[in-house]
Amino acid sequence: MRTPSRARNRLITPFVAISAATLLLTACGSGTDDDAVNAAAKSDEIPTTDVVSAIKKDDAAAKLLPSGTTSLTLAVSVSGQPPGTSILDDGKTLAGQDIDFANAVAKVLGIKLDTQQASFEAILPALDSGKYDLGVGNFGVTDERRRTIDFVTYINDGQGFATRKDSELTKVTDLKQLCGLNIATGAGTTFEATLEENKHLCTDAGDKAYKVQTYNEQGAIWSSLQQGRSDVVMSTINGLRYAVAHQSGVKFLNEYHRLDVGFAFKKDTKLTPAFQAAVNKLIADGTYAEILKKWGTSGSAITKSEISPPELKD
Repeated sequence: MRTPSRARNRLITPFVAISAATLLLTACGSGTDDDAVNAAAKSDEIPTTDVVSAIKKDDAAAKLLPSGTTSLTLAVSVSGQPPGTSILDDGKTLAGQDIDFANAVAKVLGIKLDTQQASFEAILPALDSGKYDLGVGNFGVTDERRRTIDFVTYINDGQGFATRKDSELTKVTDLKQLCGLNIATGAGTTFEATLEENKHLCTDAGDKAYKVQTYNEQGAIWSSLQQGRSDVVMSTINGLRYAVAHQSGVKFLNEYHRLDVGFAFKKDTKLTPAFQAAVNKLIADGTYAEILKKWGTSGSAITKSEISPPELKD
């Protein structure tokens, strides 16, 4: 959902100064491994620990691939903010949780990935056209998306809120708490859809509707909040925790709605059984846990991968 550039590699904007004094992480409301998250937040450097190269091909999982499959085209949304995909200082190497999971699965299956950068909102439509074989970008599994997209889950994340520290908000449990406010979020995301679908709650209650402000870049979202043009940010739980740990003057409010996150494929693809088996292999041999620890997201672990499960309901 964002345009990549080296200047955005570490969530740095002209309006967001990061210092060691601000590296404090809000506690997880759903059992996140705080030690792992805090460890990932202690440095502005993007983690580069190699957790993939030693992975061996698993013949049982590889046999589930369609005959003759040796390479696939992967579309990646670059956010510039860990644990999402970022670009390292060489200007070309991609690093992030999604990238590690994609490369790890490719190693298990013994295939090569042709990785291409794409905007978040363009990836899912492009799968149906055949431009890409699969996509990653913290795609939450929703019932609406399952109508046209197949998923193989590999983590549990979801929707959350953050705001400035001087805000009176402490927790958003009802979207009516946002009435009259400006809410910044990413374009083409489940956050935008959730907000737009529920604006009527305010007017139904006789209040002024909140305004949904969408941006294609994470830096723009946080600049909007810091400058006061927005009152609240709605984004991924893990992404919000990282951002709050690396910025002054902002606070994580709470988790709002958990979602499974998965590799995205064209509907009725034949690739999902192999990818599911590969993720479950990584879970079983401990590599999965190593990837999560690297990115400080151990609290978002799943116990098994599923193919297009129903949307999680609170």
